[in-house]
Amino acid sequence: MFINNFDPVAIQIFSIEIRWYSLAYIGGILLGWTLCKKIFISNEDLKDKFDDFISYVIIGIIIGGRLGYILFYNPSYYSNNLIDILKIWQGGMSFHGGLIGVIVASILYSKKNNQNTFEYLDLISIVAPVGIFFGRIANFINSELYGFETNFPWAVKFIKVDNLYRHPTQLYEAFFEGLVLFFILVYFRNKGFMKVPGLISGLFLILYSIFRFMIEFLRVPDEQLGYLFFNLTMGQIISFIFFLAGTYLLLTKYGTKKEL
Repeated sequence: MFINNFDPVAIQIFSIEIRWYSLAYIGGILLGWTLCKKIFISNEDLKDKFDDFISYVIIGIIIGGRLGYILFYNPSYYSNNLIDILKIWQGGMSFHGGLIGVIVASILYSKKNNQNTFEYLDLISIVAPVGIFFGRIANFINSELYGFETNFPWAVKFIKVDNLYRHPTQLYEAFFEGLVLFFILVYFRNKGFMKVPGLISGLFLILYSIFRFMIEFLRVPDEQLGYLFFNLTMGQIISFIFFLAGTYLLLTKYGTKKEL
């Protein structure tokens, strides 16, 4: 068993704090960007435009992630504290909201350049697990999004929370939604799935949603929401919707692949 008493602040210079969570975002974006440019992009025109596209992606992640958290997870609080919407440094980002933001950003950028939106979304889908991995490690350091009490040998006591040993669900998600998902997507990319734009995106939505849905059974639900329909969490409900979207996309695009 392990005791978690990490400091969420990575670097402090006088009154300026740089948190692990911020570094996780920066590291995930930079590494994903590098992997796309060096390995995953074969189209030279797409490679030339990808640098500008990343600016759209960053804006989409920040705006979408913040608005997603506000609308999906805590609308009552922010409706009464409007100024707090801008206080991103205090936490409160939604992965699904960030995903929607990236989708919107990809649509806007691809239409501007008369390109297929899924060419960009497939690339983002392949490297998104890298960012998810770093993000979940940061959640672990922050002692947030933790699991229920357990006596498993790898249980973790989050000192900043209580004295119980709990499932380190952040690490479960880092492993499955990060590492496992990344290698699965790279495998199918190497099997030619990138030849049909949209296949990798559909596969990402399906697999991420399955991993997230299952791990949420071990994770303590958001205090302000608890359990909702059919005793599911908000994360599970949204994941199910994205699973359906991914299934539709994969079936539609796979029919195109069979015709090639």
